[in-house]
Amino acid sequence: MLKTALFVMALATPVSADVTGAVQDHALPGLARFAQATADLAALDSCDPAALQAGWATAFDAWLGVAHLRLGPVEEEGRVLAIAFWPDPKGIGARQTAALLAAADPATLTPGHIAEQSVAARGLFGMERLLFPATPLAGDYPCALTHALADDLARMAQETQAGWQQGFATALEKPGPGQRYLSDLEAKQALLTALVTGIEFNADARVARPLGSFDKPRPERAEARASGRSARNIALSLRALADFATHLAPAPKTAAALEQAAKQAEAVDFARLDDPQVWLKADILRQNIKAANDAAMAELAPALGVGVGFNAADGD
Repeated sequence: MLKTALFVMALATPVSADVTGAVQDHALPGLARFAQATADLAALDSCDPAALQAGWATAFDAWLGVAHLRLGPVEEEGRVLAIAFWPDPKGIGARQTAALLAAADPATLTPGHIAEQSVAARGLFGMERLLFPATPLAGDYPCALTHALADDLARMAQETQAGWQQGFATALEKPGPGQRYLSDLEAKQALLTALVTGIEFNADARVARPLGSFDKPRPERAEARASGRSARNIALSLRALADFATHLAPAPKTAAALEQAAKQAEAVDFARLDDPQVWLKADILRQNIKAANDAAMAELAPALGVGVGFNAADGD
């Protein structure tokens, strides 16, 4: 993951750097889509697995459009972890979900109690374990728990969107003394850091973790493996990052590199990494995502006039 030390460099006169474009045309519409998708999921009055899986998939797609924006409201109250607790190398989420199912306590289903549960049991991955179980789940409680988690997810999405609308967007667009960001350079640095960290997360977590080594691939580590959307997550994330980059500054090389990697991701079956040919495809994907990251630094850092700082995901 990102290890770059905090620094701000006056590299060059910024060229067409557009914090407002990134906020107004990328972040806010993406957050609105996530809030709407989670609200629609929470509104489903059904225990039909197919309907719930479809609503959950739409919400996950929308999350990937903004998951790289790990700054501001989504970091508050642990929302980002509660929305998507992954990687989970110790399997905490599976144990927490199993404990909730074993207790089958209706009192747990109230909004207040759900919000107090472990972040590992909540959000998109908590729901995935209920909607795509290894063995069928019996009784009414799993459906009730699924709906309770959907309500909790929709609440967090709405709170994140509201936080941007009610102050954080302005903090980025209009920095100054006494504000969260003291200068335009600080705001640009925060956004560039979010971009670079998001690209690196795809290479280092979504690809490298299940990739393991040629002699010991680890397909069980793939993100969203139970629902079979590991490759989709990478492709959607990379395309969202390309959109983010092009709203920050002119970035044709970065966007092209990210789109190329997204297309490659769609062709990788992460459940078959024990096949040497599939493993090699995934390794080439990892390298190309790293190359896209290099392109982003070469193209956007000079345009924005800043370097990269620490991000909440550093050290993962």
